[in-house]
Amino acid sequence: MEYFLKSERLGFTYWNDEFLHYAIDLWGNPQVSRFVVSEGVFSEADIKERLLLEIKNKRLYGIQYYPVFLLEGDIFVGCCGLRPYDTGKSVCEFGFYFKPEYWGKGFAQEAGMKVIEYALDTLNISNIYAGHNPNNKASERALKKLGFEYIEDTFYEPTGLYHPLYMLKQKKIFDKEL
Repeated sequence: MEYFLKSERLGFTYWNDEFLHYAIDLWGNPQVSRFVVSEGVFSEADIKERLLLEIKNKRLYGIQYYPVFLLEGDIFVGCCGLRPYDTGKSVCEFGFYFKPEYWGKGFAQEAGMKVIEYALDTLNISNIYAGHNPNNKASERALKKLGFEYIEDTFYEPTGLYHPLYMLKQKKIFDKEL
């Protein structure tokens, strides 16, 4: 597999039409989707639509929630990346989804650090926001470890809940000022 970005254990590539099986494996898993949609699961049509949105975001904005693979064995583990938040102001939303068998192994932290570094150093993103389902405490901890700070709760229609919204604040991360 060819990767445009690598961390110690992970490789990042781009979603494409041939990756539908990876998208189904990730977003079709009820343990993953239960925090994303009120129904608890995505239909196959929803997953295809989500995949097409990621491909479109890459084409239009040069970013997406990049598919992430273990470097050892090219094993698909999830995705981590950026989405447009306010396209006119170079503002992005950061996020990640990992398959349950890879939870608790530090992959969200490792992938997040690499994506944030890439956003700041290569893409010159000015502001990065993130959110999570209020019931997903693991995502909350991961975002805080990455340097995100809570700013407000905002309504998220797909779950019908108010989700905490965070912003990557001006502080030292990765030994540099953000």
